[in-house]
Amino acid sequence: MELAIIKYNAGNIYSVVNALKRLGITPTLTDNIEQICKADRVIFPGQGNAKEAMDYLKAHHLDTVIKELKQPLLGICVGQQLLCRHSEEGDTNCIGIFDVDVKRFQPQRHNEKVPAMGWNQLILKEHLGKKQKDNFPNTLLANLEALPYVYFVHSYYVPICQYTIAQANYILPYSAALHKDNFYATQFHPEKSGQVGEQILHNFLNISL
Repeated sequence: MELAIIKYNAGNIYSVVNALKRLGITPTLTDNIEQICKADRVIFPGQGNAKEAMDYLKAHHLDTVIKELKQPLLGICVGQQLLCRHSEEGDTNCIGIFDVDVKRFQPQRHNEKVPAMGWNQLILKEHLGKKQKDNFPNTLLANLEALPYVYFVHSYYVPICQYTIAQANYILPYSAALHKDNFYATQFHPEKSGQVGEQILHNFLNISL
């Protein structure tokens, strides 16, 4: 299997590389359009600033390439947010796969710290808000225990929407994972989420085409 990790102006990419190596996959870290397009799977990870990341993607024409991909793609953290329509971070227009805007957390109490950092529970959705194509079923979150814990680091969130397949609660309920057609995304970091994250990455690698 050829797996491409999109290299762009964002951090935390090498932890994803190492997590995949533990699963027996040696990915290609690249911003080369040809390599990305021919890969069997694509991962779009990262931490960082949405505007700076989008500026890099646009300069390298990767925003257009990502929208046209037909193979399974997994966005992680900022990768999930950039797949949305718009982000409040830097008033940034994003790629627009998911027709929803990214919001900044607004603490209501003194103990609600931003960024939200640490382990939190996933609440899995049994039914999607929008019918998915049969050749890309929602198997990303298969074979998980009830209310599994995963690891988050983020100041911005995607509201609950028709693409939500799992939610988490911090200050308010928000989308912890999204799915539309061949595009999957998680706000949490599966590569830092122990056995649960490993199962999710395994699921992504084995999504049926």
